[in-house]
Amino acid sequence: MQTQFLAAINQLCDEKNIPKESVLETVKAALRAAYRKDYGNKDQEVDVEIDDKSGLATVYLIKEVVKELEDENVQIELKEAKKYDKNVKVGATVKIDVTPSDYGRIAAQSAKQVIIQRIQEAERDMMYDTFKDRENELINAIVHRVDGNNVYLNLDNKTTMLLPYREQIPKERYYSGQRLKLYLDKVIKTNRGPELLISRTHPFLVKKLLELEIPEIKSGLVKIEGIAREPGIRTKVAVSSSDAKIDPIGSCVGQKGVRVQNVMDELNGERIDVILFNKDMHKFIETALSPAKTSHIDLEEKDKRAKVYVNPDQRPLAIGKQGQNVRLASILTGWEIDVLDVSELKTTDKKSKKKDELKSVGIEELDISDEIKEKLTQANLLQAEQLKGLSVKDLSELEGINEEDAVQIIEAIKE
Repeated sequence: MQTQFLAAINQLCDEKNIPKESVLETVKAALRAAYRKDYGNKDQEVDVEIDDKSGLATVYLIKEVVKELEDENVQIELKEAKKYDKNVKVGATVKIDVTPSDYGRIAAQSAKQVIIQRIQEAERDMMYDTFKDRENELINAIVHRVDGNNVYLNLDNKTTMLLPYREQIPKERYYSGQRLKLYLDKVIKTNRGPELLISRTHPFLVKKLLELEIPEIKSGLVKIEGIAREPGIRTKVAVSSSDAKIDPIGSCVGQKGVRVQNVMDELNGERIDVILFNKDMHKFIETALSPAKTSHIDLEEKDKRAKVYVNPDQRPLAIGKQGQNVRLASILTGWEIDVLDVSELKTTDKKSKKKDELKSVGIEELDISDEIKEKLTQANLLQAEQLKGLSVKDLSELEGINEEDAVQIIEAIKE
């Protein structure tokens, strides 16, 4: 080995972004293995030193100094050991230069494959360490080459990685040199090295792009409550604000829509609908189905199923092309949504609705005299719902209420 060897090592370290110490240790391990294979045996303790200036490698056998020899592979008698070190004592170790005369050529040939393998391992370890702490983040990438559906990317100008077809935005065209942003979901350590789960279709890619583009989201003043996405087509984003003075939708859309448009451009023109989050599920589902207008919503809490009734002209909008609008609304709200024609509202549903409305009506809203209202108040009958179902006879038995008053009350409830 000559100084060219060290020059090659330095070049390799620069190209692969690997520490020089790691490569040199790999080379030493390979040379130790080559020596054991061609000159020694697996029981021997072998050490290799590489001169920093000349690049020459020296092979040493490490043996323990003993009075009586039991295993010549790892031991040496004191008398013999003093030939290599005059001051050595029993119990110490001695290094014996056993470098073969033609070791450079033989070692290079024998160790080549081992060196390549070890360097690949070092590269994989370096990649894992680099990206492990960047899970759930945006990654910058440049398209290296495109081979059919296979798109190979350079991540941060260091690592070449395949973007799987399933993680590509449908109908998005890729070309060499194209700059992209990806979402790094996870970094998994496998026997073949680290596997980076990168994606252009993950819903969190939209979230991270919005954080990048909108300072209010980055600072936490505006919160993304949920995302429903069909990559390359449409995304619904529910947002809220922790500050009453801040309009979450206006912050996301930006002046003349410039903020959300920048995100859409990065996603190959994917449409992004920003809607206001609401803890009231009726209102949230109603908003999630926009631009359609709903007439009535029934919620089945147990099954988390919502029946949404709309006018005939609103039904195509509520469902959307190939069911896209209602599907995204279901994902966003976490409720199974059935879109029904308003004519399908059952009579019982209408009665139930009327009953619910009646519960919130106080007697002060009924078309009866103030004198009768006063008498009902004294009887602790304050809501119209409490009077529903009572007969003229029942009401006449109340103190101060005569038959004529009772008839007036019943007529007022019917209205």
